[in-house]
Amino acid sequence: MNSQHSDTFEPRITAFVCNWCTYTGADLAGTSRLHMASNVRIIRLPCTGRIDPLFIVKAFERGADGVIVSGCHPADCHYTSGNYHARRRFAVFHDIMQFLGVDPRRMTFSWVSASEGAKWKDVVNETVANIRELGPYEAYRALAPDAVEPWPEAVDGLTPAGDQEPAAKEVAS
Repeated sequence: MNSQHSDTFEPRITAFVCNWCTYTGADLAGTSRLHMASNVRIIRLPCTGRIDPLFIVKAFERGADGVIVSGCHPADCHYTSGNYHARRRFAVFHDIMQFLGVDPRRMTFSWVSASEGAKWKDVVNETVANIRELGPYEAYRALAPDAVEPWPEAVDGLTPAGDQEPAAKEVAS
């Protein structure tokens, strides 16, 4: 990618984070008003051990340019070993995604505790900079069925109120 586009391209990043550590660290970064990129959409889960690899595929399918998976530090998981399961899954999944043609640099795995707001800021800023260098991820079209809307419109499954069609009962009354 040439530098001309890297200045104007704003990557879309989806972050799957642990409720107990990384989400709280991200909240600390925000409430501390640390300067970080606003390109990250956070999806909070009880534990990174609950992240299904299909969540990451769906993020790319919906048009994300990169994904962050972040949870508690090893031995600090509120569910005993969930972060170890996530680390193992991510290592295997990383290789599978590479086999499918997804550049592994588009996926970031990190440990961020509740008191590490500055570290979350660094993870976000580094990930956005790396993805900006790689450029937009256009290969998602090969992963996505035609009916899927690209990110961010469909990222949360909600549609704007004016775009909804009335239900059958409403039409009949």
